[in-house]
Amino acid sequence: MKIKRRMSRNERREALEGYLFVLPLLVGLVGLTLWPVIRSLMISFCQYNIMNPAKFVGGRNYIELFHDPLFWQSLKVTVIYSIVSVPLGLAAGLAVALLMNQKVRGISLFRTIYYLPAVVSGVAVSLLWVWIFNPDYGLANTALKSVGIAPQQWLSSPKTALGSLIFMSLWGVGGGMVIYLAGLQSVPGQLYEASEIDGANSLQQFRHITLPMLTPVIFYNLVMGIIGSFQVFTQAFVMTGGGPVNSTLFYVLYLYKQAFNYFHMGYASAMAWILFAIILVLTLLVFKSSSMWVYYEGERRN
Repeated sequence: MKIKRRMSRNERREALEGYLFVLPLLVGLVGLTLWPVIRSLMISFCQYNIMNPAKFVGGRNYIELFHDPLFWQSLKVTVIYSIVSVPLGLAAGLAVALLMNQKVRGISLFRTIYYLPAVVSGVAVSLLWVWIFNPDYGLANTALKSVGIAPQQWLSSPKTALGSLIFMSLWGVGGGMVIYLAGLQSVPGQLYEASEIDGANSLQQFRHITLPMLTPVIFYNLVMGIIGSFQVFTQAFVMTGGGPVNSTLFYVLYLYKQAFNYFHMGYASAMAWILFAIILVLTLLVFKSSSMWVYYEGERRN
């Protein structure tokens, strides 16, 4: 029979100190993350407007969601944005990373220049692009006039407003560029040397060496891109307010309006959990498909 050894005084003191150091993190995790998540799930089954106590209504909020035309419009806008902006951002980030992977003088400066926009505040970026898309004196229309193209009502027309925000999303490709660049620099040089001996050209090297070796990085950027695209808020809130004619009414913006404009907290909480379910399903699908196209060095394939 194994006898359990009692902790010495010093060991108990060290354990207590360890728990004390961890305590602020645990309090923050439970009080600022776990409890609000549980509370939002509870509220999603209630009618709650902040001023009055929550009233349990069962699944009525979820039923009303599926009969709300603006819910479907916000979901449609968000899905279109995700389908277009995520692949576009992945391709643009990889293209810039390939350019920044060249061994030329001053390349560190160029990498910094391309990365800086990714760390600028979302509100500041939105205000900058409001000026760029201004129909009267914005840079976008000035550039179009210089080549003889009629000016556009970028953010004022339902036909171009969403496309303008998608184009604006390329502003932050520097963040993905850095991750791609790290992946490019981890590709073994021996693979390129061996392919050159076999007579492979640059395009063949990119297709059969660079892309397969970058699939873990592409996978990571894809997952993060999908999650981020379904949480777009700042751009639409600052630049368009969801207009014109709800053409930029993103899901999170509509959720915000329900919660803080109309004080439909139960309805907004239900929207939040629907969004969680959508992102969870999409993420799981991407993870499920990764076994067919993501290559990990040293992994055996049957």
